[in-house]
Order: sequence, then C-alpha cells, then structure tokens
Amino acid sequence: MPRLAGIDIPERKKIYYALQYIHGIGAKVAKDILAQVGVDGDRRANTLDDKELASIAQAIDAGIVVEGALRRQMQQDIQRLKDIKSYRGERHRKGLPCRGQRTRTNARTRKGKKRTVAGKKGVKG
Repeated sequence: MPRLAGIDIPERKKIYYALQYIHGIGAKVAKDILAQVGVDGDRRANTLDDKELASIAQAIDAGIVVEGALRRQMQQDIQRLKDIKSYRGERHRKGLPCRGQRTRTNARTRKGKKRTVAGKKGVKG
C-alpha cells in the first residue's frame, strides 16, 4: 500500500482520488499537485513507481499543511476564538452552529440527540 505524507492511500484507486484521502487535500489541490509533478491523474496508485511517489510526497510537504498539523492548527484557531470570547467562540463552547444556521428546528448534528423537556404536555385554559 503506497504511503504519502505518512498516510496509507488506497492502491486500487486512481491517484487523483487516492490523494483526496489525505486530510487537507481536496479535488483542486490534488489536481494542482499532479499537474505540478507531471503525473496523469487517471493512473492507479499501485502503478506509480517510487520516483513518482517521492515527487508527489515532496510536493505535498513543500507547500500544503495536511493531517496532524492541519488538525492542530484548526483546534488552535477554535481555541483562540473561545479565549477572546467571540460570538463564534461562544457558539463552539455551547456546541451550537457557528455559521448562522437556524436552531429552532434542525441543527441536530451540533446539538445532539433530542432531550424532552418536562411540563410541556398540553396547554390548559
């Protein structure tokens, strides 16, 4: 199994898609890397020789923040928002959506499983 940036990438997939298994590399960045190195994106990852894999790994190391460093950087950014008590930081702290989505309905991914509130059975009057 080929390794790039310390990550095992799937060997039977085309290298264009296999690169996208690395956290921090999407479609555009994968396309740019392959163009820079001069490797055809339609080739399978297991058909690349060591020289081509090394050149791809070197291109990734040279200019792209990936995997652990990227995750650490994202956590530091969120922690900074919390420390300065910004609106977005407070939303992160409370576990609510940070980008303006509605929370009256939906938002279950951020809020978690529904919790029923006692005393809300019916309106008497």
